[in-house]
Amino acid sequence: MEVIGINEENVETISNIKNEDKWIKDYRIDSYHKFEKLNMPSFGPEIDLDFSKIIYYKNNEKDKVIQDDWNNVLKPIVDELDSVGVREAEVHMGGMGVQYESEVIYHSMLKEIEEKKVIFTSIENAMKKYPDLVKKYFGKIVHNNENKFAALNGAVFSGGSFIYVPPNTKLDRPLQSYFRINSRNMGQFERTLIIVDENSDLHYIEGCTAPTYSESSLHAAVVEIYVGKKAKCRYSTVQNWANNVYNLVTKRALVDDGGIMEWIDGNIGSKVTMKYPCCVLKGDNSKGTCITISVAGSGQIQDTGARMIHIGKNTTSNIVSKSIARNGGNATYRGKAFIGVSAKNSMSSVKCDTLILDEKSKSDTVPVNQCFNYSSSIEHEATVSKISEDNLFYMMSRGISKERAMDLIILGFIEKFREELPMEYAVELNQLIKRNF
Repeated sequence: MEVIGINEENVETISNIKNEDKWIKDYRIDSYHKFEKLNMPSFGPEIDLDFSKIIYYKNNEKDKVIQDDWNNVLKPIVDELDSVGVREAEVHMGGMGVQYESEVIYHSMLKEIEEKKVIFTSIENAMKKYPDLVKKYFGKIVHNNENKFAALNGAVFSGGSFIYVPPNTKLDRPLQSYFRINSRNMGQFERTLIIVDENSDLHYIEGCTAPTYSESSLHAAVVEIYVGKKAKCRYSTVQNWANNVYNLVTKRALVDDGGIMEWIDGNIGSKVTMKYPCCVLKGDNSKGTCITISVAGSGQIQDTGARMIHIGKNTTSNIVSKSIARNGGNATYRGKAFIGVSAKNSMSSVKCDTLILDEKSKSDTVPVNQCFNYSSSIEHEATVSKISEDNLFYMMSRGISKERAMDLIILGFIEKFREELPMEYAVELNQLIKRNF
């Protein structure tokens, strides 16, 4: 079944397909009305989308039941997922969910994770099985009137993950979700909600891909994360969308006293990416980190960065942004470090490095740094460089080919990002970088 075009009737159709409670349908309709009123972003790259032609929902009849055995998933889909290493990665995870087009089609979790009372399921299942828990957090830090694409997600969201980690619970293995767009003009609008309760620890990994078509596809996700007192959450993603995908994502975490939030964010593909993971450091002594890498090739615009909002006292944040531009690509850092009046004795560090590989490519840095008390400080450093001819000559004089020398320099440039990934993802990133260069 397909739902094409955006209007109130189609929004209700999606809700009816999912047999949702009234509060969810009302949220969708309210979001649609806000989507209609909101303008496109007034900053960043031009977004050329025909909303009337996008597929907002697509599924097969078999997708209505989430499988926990690959033998029950359609073989062409399994073969497709095998080609991008999904099942191979599963052996390293504590649990995995896979979304294909609009629905989660596969989900599994180790028994030892289940025994810890961890909830890891699709957002739709969570709304049915844990409605009070979802209502408490859903849409509270990413509001449906925040921007046009957050409103769109609120109207047509489908799939995505819900995770709840109970107090005093440590997970030894990451949980992972994988998202695949496979149709022309397809829109994917997953909704992820993560709650890491007091004194708990979670590492969540996300992967995304799509094949290349001549028509543009849209990925407009929303991620909300709540980090409790003295809890820690790490959210790692390597997105390798095809170069016909608009990747427009809103991600935000609210961090309580002594909590730690880490965004490890990689953007390799897409036609246009606009993504700025945010930490709201509400609690005293809370910490936020965002380490990003963006690779922009021919016809690509990577408009990425991070936002750190300091509210609590003695809070610290660290933004490390690595960008690479080649073959006419545009890699832009756009970020914000805000230290409010109440955030006494706080500190924010911003470091942006860009590597431009040819004369056709470009990069811009658009920082907003604001500090509103005298006991806090913000440090900002930015560099733009090219591959040194001296370094190339030195390496080639030692018998290393020019292509291999460039590979080594690029991999060294992104080392800070790679070292934060699990080993199997670091290896995958190396291969993606090599294929793009």
